[in-house]
Amino acid sequence: MTNSIDQLPARQQQALKTRSRLLKAGKEIFLENGFQKATISQIIKKAKTGYGTAYVYFKNKDELFITLMEDLMNQFYEVAEMPFKPQTKDEAYENIKKQVRLFLQLALDEQDMMKVVKEAIGVSPEIDHKWYMIRERFIERISVDIRYAQVQKLAKQHLDPSLTARGWFYSNEMFMWELVMNEDKYKMDDVIVNLTSMYTGGLYE
Repeated sequence: MTNSIDQLPARQQQALKTRSRLLKAGKEIFLENGFQKATISQIIKKAKTGYGTAYVYFKNKDELFITLMEDLMNQFYEVAEMPFKPQTKDEAYENIKKQVRLFLQLALDEQDMMKVVKEAIGVSPEIDHKWYMIRERFIERISVDIRYAQVQKLAKQHLDPSLTARGWFYSNEMFMWELVMNEDKYKMDDVIVNLTSMYTGGLYE
């Protein structure tokens, strides 16, 4: 099977390869040095790319990091967008528990990069804003699942889907950072059971 990149004109192929090289070098530099100590010069040098060429793709390290962060978050979105069509409260509990496990496990699998994300959110307004937008996308997706459960008469009708989704995401996010930054403080299984039980106990009839 022919790689789709090989079917592009030579100039486009070169552009994609250069961009990919910058992202790969960027990830390595961020993991090695952390966000604050990493510089665009280090990334350009590691990618063996000229300055003029590099700035065609990314105006600064923040922009490059945002692209890396989006690529990473797309893995989390795949978990958030898993089909959610429970017919009973027990089925909803099992589905949600599975999602929480996948979400938290992914954060631990990507622990080193997630630590850099945490650092970057604290020091870059651009990245902080991007993280806000990422959160909003997750919250909207959770709202859809809550509305579905309400239509199915599984969830309490008086609860606001958007506010409930926000509270649920913030709880997951808080424990995600706890596990990433202080891996040995809590057992992941305990976090999963407590989080899922608290959420489904409050939301579902």
